[in-house]
Amino acid sequence: MPFILINSGLIAFFVFTNHELKGFLMDQLILNRSNDKGPPKNLFLYVDMIASMVPIVFSVALKTTERWFKSENERKEAQTIKLQAEIQHLKYQLQPHFFFNSLNNIYALVDSSPATAKKTIHSLGKLMRYLLYDTDTEKVALQKEIDFMTQYIELMKLRFSDKITISYSFPTVPQHIKVVPLLFITLAENAFKHGIPASSEASLSFKMEITDTFLAFTAKNQNLPKSDSDKSGSGIGLENLRKRLQLLYPDSHSFVYQVKDETFTAVLTLEI
Repeated sequence: MPFILINSGLIAFFVFTNHELKGFLMDQLILNRSNDKGPPKNLFLYVDMIASMVPIVFSVALKTTERWFKSENERKEAQTIKLQAEIQHLKYQLQPHFFFNSLNNIYALVDSSPATAKKTIHSLGKLMRYLLYDTDTEKVALQKEIDFMTQYIELMKLRFSDKITISYSFPTVPQHIKVVPLLFITLAENAFKHGIPASSEASLSFKMEITDTFLAFTAKNQNLPKSDSDKSGSGIGLENLRKRLQLLYPDSHSFVYQVKDETFTAVLTLEI
């Protein structure tokens, strides 16, 4: 934009200067005629020379502007390709991460409850079908994301005893409301992975609220700091989510989390 303004300014300046100079020369011609003098030497040559430069200046300016537009379009296209590649990379990171965590949960059930493990594998198949075939678009219906999260939470509930209280509250939303896929599942995974103690009671809760223009998803779980010897999890989940939000909702999201009263709370807000 600054380039276009400067270029346009130079053209306007030259046209204005050319007009004023031609006016000055013509005034000199009239003055000389009124004094019974002939036209100044080479006057018409100067006028013609200046007039002939106008199309040259316009041509150069237009060519320069055209090259700038082409260069700018190529730069924007390169940025778009880079953005799409980065988003796709983050998505490919997310799916194996989800699958790996789910397999760990099933593995824990194989010996203690084979029937439950079998049921879990069937449920996981449905979830993976959604991951593979329904999320390969820029946006999906929010209701599909809610159904996916509901299935995931119900799947996870099969693994834990009554000591673990798991609750969720999701609205039923119109099909026209769409969001980027697989944003909320990261927070649900994180709550299950890091918020359940080995041998004591705990509670997890998930809630989604929708206003006219905003969606707020809240996940709460007990805060269990990892020990230095605990190598579970690579921390890819929350960092992946943060990067995706920055790329896909650069100016229309809020993602915050805090620990208060030994409870970890994460809140993701989107403009819809």
